[in-house]
Amino acid sequence: MPYMTEVMIIIISYLLGSIPFALIVGKLGYRVDVREHGSGNLGTTNTFRVLGKKAGTLVLLGDMGKGLVAALLPLLFGSDMSLLLAGIPAIIGHSYPIFAKFKGGKSVATSAGILLAAFPWFFFVVVGTFIVALLISKMVSLSSMAASAVGLVTVVTYSVVTRDWLPLIVIVPLALFIIIKHRTNWQRIRAGTEPKVPLFQKKK
Repeated sequence: MPYMTEVMIIIISYLLGSIPFALIVGKLGYRVDVREHGSGNLGTTNTFRVLGKKAGTLVLLGDMGKGLVAALLPLLFGSDMSLLLAGIPAIIGHSYPIFAKFKGGKSVATSAGILLAAFPWFFFVVVGTFIVALLISKMVSLSSMAASAVGLVTVVTYSVVTRDWLPLIVIVPLALFIIIKHRTNWQRIRAGTEPKVPLFQKKK
């Protein structure tokens, strides 16, 4: 049947995205369900906050890795499907994972993995922005929104200059999705109650 390869890629991408690394690392390594602590999200930020640097780093690598692999599925299956499009179901899977009652994270790390596969230069622009914002604010949520905002401006500029509209069509909704997912964080930031993650502080 036509398009069966693409359908298979979409399904596998979603299932990859649904792998809840925060839940796996928390339960197997620490006997802690991170959904019951902190923000309750199955993501990198909450893992860092609840379980510390080591666990947070493992989840970061896992969440980025599944986005990277999902985006590379067209190459593995010999499909002409866009790497960006192949990664979208993984983002949906991370935020609404079938393996964790459809309650996941905010897809920042997974999105980064997809960008690394599909648009390496764009990945470094966004990640560079994230790191600078994190060093200044110590707030992962604010850094994620800053990276998304810079990503929006960058992809619009790129598409206008090159007349390559696919990145614009895919990345703009993705960036807006990430910003919207952080709306409660923005409210806490404005109220001065958003917790800071001491990623670079030594334990006393």
